[in-house]
Amino acid sequence: MILAQPVADPSGICFLTAVEMAQLIGRGKLSAREVIESHLRQIERLNPSVNAIVTLTAERALEAAGKADEAQARGATLGPLHGLPVVHKDLHDTAGVRTTYGSRIFKDHVPAQDAIIVERIAQAGAISLGKSNTPEFGAGSQTFNEVFGATRNPYHLTKTCGGSTGGGAVSLACGLAVLADGTDSGGSLRNPAAFCNVVGIRPAPGRVPIAARGNAWSSLSVDGPMARTVADVALLLSAIAGPDSRCPISISEQGSQFRGALGRGFKGVRVAWFKDMGGIPFDPQILEVVNAQRRVLESLGCIVEEAEPDWSGAYESYDTLRAWGYVSAHAEKVRRHRELIKDTVIWEVERGLKLSGEDIARAFEQRSQAWNRMRIFQEKYEYFIAPATQVLPFDLNQPYPREIEGVKMSNYVEWQKSCILISALENPAISVPCGFTPEGLPVGLQIVGRHREEWSVLQLAHAFEQATQVGLRRPGIV
Repeated sequence: MILAQPVADPSGICFLTAVEMAQLIGRGKLSAREVIESHLRQIERLNPSVNAIVTLTAERALEAAGKADEAQARGATLGPLHGLPVVHKDLHDTAGVRTTYGSRIFKDHVPAQDAIIVERIAQAGAISLGKSNTPEFGAGSQTFNEVFGATRNPYHLTKTCGGSTGGGAVSLACGLAVLADGTDSGGSLRNPAAFCNVVGIRPAPGRVPIAARGNAWSSLSVDGPMARTVADVALLLSAIAGPDSRCPISISEQGSQFRGALGRGFKGVRVAWFKDMGGIPFDPQILEVVNAQRRVLESLGCIVEEAEPDWSGAYESYDTLRAWGYVSAHAEKVRRHRELIKDTVIWEVERGLKLSGEDIARAFEQRSQAWNRMRIFQEKYEYFIAPATQVLPFDLNQPYPREIEGVKMSNYVEWQKSCILISALENPAISVPCGFTPEGLPVGLQIVGRHREEWSVLQLAHAFEQATQVGLRRPGIV
């Protein structure tokens, strides 16, 4: 790859929205080649400081951009993501491109086949720039591993970017890509979005299909989109959502439903504002920033009341089923390569192996009851609002917060309960930029919708985003 000396993006291409970029390319005002070259220069300039993209496919991207421009010149039908640069999380298989899962076991692994989400993004016309960093096997919300090291938060380089879609969030915040894909079990699309002032949505399980493997009916972890704006997230979701015969829980509705206008009136819409989410601790600075934005929802016409469902059993069920899932996904690796696997993954597997049939049955019952209580709760309230995270971005060298406001954390994910409680109930939830602390650290607002109502979530998030404009604040590094 031969490019000009790395400089700042003088044309502003790298911070166009995906919607704007797609329109300019479609009208012939911007070529895919120009877009990709601008982003590669931005990667050269900034990626060494943040370590967001860990496998760069520059030559492939330039070749794909040339073909995209040629196809457009021939009058070919353009996909909705035509020419848009994207990064794929290093948990998603990419045919012919190294995919490590953040693990030393797979440090040289090159898959033969794309994951469904990667396949669909390519079919929609996007151009891959490579793979974004993730913690080992996506375990935990701090993006570091023994293969590539840690990814830094661009708003404060000594802090974590969160995880596990940390590399994707940082790529977006720095203008290294305009779209990113990711996964979310306990907050892995929402947590890094909040930490990096971008937007990430956890869709309903099955909304974005995942090819059958392990427990194909599990609904704890989902695939989903991340971008800098809500409209861009909706655009990407439109390309990756929809039924697929390879996924037994895929939802039959087509993804094109997410390509409409997001505008909507909210007068009289009932919104539940969190109390304490069952008594979990929050950093006071997060509470201050989030609570200050309640007036924004009220200004939109929402009826905002402090209320929340009974969370009993939600975390406990997730905790049990997460460990059970680790047995399916990683027990054999632990048996064969224990010395190459980090302690938290080993801990999860060993917990899972000790579970009884009664333990698992109890977890499913707890989850069912908690889900039903939320369903009844949301008959009154269309939305539930809470902070996306309980803590601010913390020290890069700290694997996870050991305590919050004097409350000890019992394990490496307990500090993510504000997201985990929602994951357990399968509700779609988005993290949208909400504000900053005096130190300049981003804070995210979590908007939770009714069962499988992602469009409704996107609509309120879009209205909030337009009213606050918080997402326009860029990190000083750019």
